[in-house]
This record gives sequence, structure tokens and C-alpha cells, in this order.
Amino acid sequence: MEFLDYCARAREYALSMHDPIIVHHYDADGLASGAIVASAFLNENKKFRRLCIKKLDDEVIEKLKNDNEKEIIFVDLGSGNERVNELTENANIIIIDHHQPLKMNVKFHVNCMLFSLDGGMELSAASTAYLVFRNRVDLAVTGAVADQQAPFQGMNRYILEEGVAKDEVAIENDLCFYGRYARSLIQFLSLSDDPYIPGISYNEDRAVQLLNDLKIELKNGEHWRTYAELNKEEKTKLVNALVDILVSRGSYQKAEELICESYVFPKHEKNETYEASEFSTLLNACGRHNAHETGFGVCLNDKEALEKAKQLLTYHKQKIREGIEFALKNIRDFGKIYFLDARNVIDEGIIGVVCGIVLPFNAKKPIIGVSLGERDTIKFSGRANKKLIENGINLGETMKYACSKAGGVGGGHKIAAGASTPANKINEFLIFLGEKVRPMS
Repeated sequence: MEFLDYCARAREYALSMHDPIIVHHYDADGLASGAIVASAFLNENKKFRRLCIKKLDDEVIEKLKNDNEKEIIFVDLGSGNERVNELTENANIIIIDHHQPLKMNVKFHVNCMLFSLDGGMELSAASTAYLVFRNRVDLAVTGAVADQQAPFQGMNRYILEEGVAKDEVAIENDLCFYGRYARSLIQFLSLSDDPYIPGISYNEDRAVQLLNDLKIELKNGEHWRTYAELNKEEKTKLVNALVDILVSRGSYQKAEELICESYVFPKHEKNETYEASEFSTLLNACGRHNAHETGFGVCLNDKEALEKAKQLLTYHKQKIREGIEFALKNIRDFGKIYFLDARNVIDEGIIGVVCGIVLPFNAKKPIIGVSLGERDTIKFSGRANKKLIENGINLGETMKYACSKAGGVGGGHKIAAGASTPANKINEFLIFLGEKVRPMS
């Protein structure tokens, strides 16, 4: 209740601003949370401006200073950058974030971790923004799903139940593949990468063969069937076949996780925004391929933006497939970490996605991927798993420490984090990283 009261006071203060700039992250959670804030201002006919960024670095801080911004709302970033405090000399600032926080001298620092809540699993930026502005529960759920927080617990669960009570969200338990409603059965199987199904993922011929072997019709007349259109018997046959494939490859945990809780939005059309996981992937495709304005438009129900986003999604999935193929052949064991040098191969926008997919579910050490960043920098993306977190791994703190020593910017969550350093500091970063990483025995 203390946190909810604080959120309510932050909302009142935010909507008293005259013309704030909303500075938000470019990934799915950042786009969703930025759109929640923007929607609140639109609903009140209040003026605002937006700035979507990849990272809150010195260049952005200097821009805000030079532009003499007087009112700033940081969303999905800000909690971990001490330089934000420099802006408070001339600006009134609100931070709405869920990353590991520092002490910030701002008007409102809305971060659940300051109230003993888990920003890695219990609230995303979008669900935090919802608690502040109480609008667009669909975007709140989508942002939290994008940050791998499903199945929901704690405050996310509280938000979910509010959405269900308003008939704006429904809960389903079904196969955890992308595209249950929006993709043909062939694409549904062959383009699946989370979980990755050996021999089926990115192999359309094998996907067709599997469906034919199971005697599941691919079409209904001229219409390509979707998974959502299968009857109960057909779904059961398909799920059992996928379980058999994973078990035969020793992926027992992945087999157990095939069925999961998912969230759909009954008031949406049955397109790529109908189901939270599909919606989040669509937004990630936009943000991570420099089309964040398109993603923002999708959040605000722009149909033209949705069509553009669908095209980007095809490209996004293609690049992820190529990234996975490269990663599976090029991951190196560096003792304390798995290391993937993907410079000039995998784009910085999806290196983290690829690392998350290829990290074995039972890995006893995290994976660190490297790609080329902007302005002669190196982008690092780290991923762990739940067992590593339980064993004490905190990638956010670890990467932040290594960056502080190697002259970069970094941070994030225990299970997933990112960093950026000058291009010539890669070896120094990895050495400092190794000082903090303790793999499982």
C-alpha cells in the first residue's frame, strides 16, 4: 500500500507538469511503458514530448542539459545513472523504472526495489508505469512479458487480476510458442525459437513433415490454419510430439515448460497484438531495428504502424535465426563464462535475444555476447538462468562493476544485463567481469 500510495502521488505530480519530455528505452518494455505515460497525457489533453534512446549515456545527459529541459520523466531507465542527479539543478524529474537503483535526488523515484519488491520478476517498467497512471493494462502486461516476468507474481499478479476484472485481459494455459493466433501452423512451428525445438525450429520441411505425420490438416479450404484453430485432440497430439523431441535430446526442463500461462487481450483484434508474447515480440522487432516510432504507433493502435511492424517482424525473426546458427557454432567456454564474439555478425539490437535462446537451461555459468555498438563502442549482453540467480549471480551488478573499471556504462537485472565500453576496452572489461563471476560447481 505504501508503494501504491507513492505511485498515486507521482501521477498527480506528473500530470501537473506543463510540457515534460518523456525519455524512454527502445525495447518492448521501454516502448510499452513510454506509451503508457504518453497515453495518460493524451487522455488529459496535456502537452508532452518524447525521446526514445538505446542507453542513458553521457551524450543523452548532455543533450538534456544543453536543451535546458525543465521537466523530465525517465521511463525504463534512470535509476542506475548517477549523472541524472546533475539535471536536478535545473529540472524537475520523475523516474519510473525497475532496474537496480542508486540514490537519486529527484522529485519522484518510482522504483519497486526501493520498496523491497523485485524489479527482476515482480514489476517491469510498463507495469510500474501502469501503477502510476492506471491506464493501458494491456501494455503493462505486454511489457512485463517482454522482460521475461511471466508467469506473473506479486504486483504483476495484482495488475493482471485488475485487467481480468475489467475484461481487458484473459488468462490461458497453452503451448508457449509465438504465434498461436497470428501464424499459420507451418510458421508457428518452423519459426519457433523460444523454446528452440531441434530439427523443427527454422526447418519448414521438417515442420510440415511432423504435421503430416500427426495427420493434422494444414488448411481449411484455402485458409491456412493457426494453432488456435486446432481442436483439443490435435493440440494434444502436437504437444506430445514436441515433448518427445525435447526429451530425446535431453532437454527435460524445456519439455516441462512447453505449456505455460499466457495472457490475451479480448478487446484487441486477433492479430499480432492479441496475445502478450506476440505483442512484445512485435515491439522488440521495431525497437531493436531502429523503428521505435513504428513500435510506439502500434502501442497507440495505429493500423498503418501495425502493418509496418509486421514486415519488421519477418526481418527480426530472420536475423535471430541467423544469429542462433552462428552462435551454436561459435560459443566459447572461457571458464567462468560462455563467450560469444559476434562482432560484424550479430546486430547489437538482438545479441541479447540470441544469447538468451542459446544459453542451456542447465548452464552452470552465464553467457556474455559481444557485438559492435555505435560510435566506436562495444555492446555486451549477458544472460543467466534461474539456477544461477539462486546461486548468487547478479549480472546487473557484475556488468556495472566491470564497466566502471573499463570506462563504460552498464547494468540491468540479475538475470539479464547489458553494457557498452569503448571498442579498445573489451579485454579489460572481461578481466574485470571475471573478478566478480562465480560459476556453479
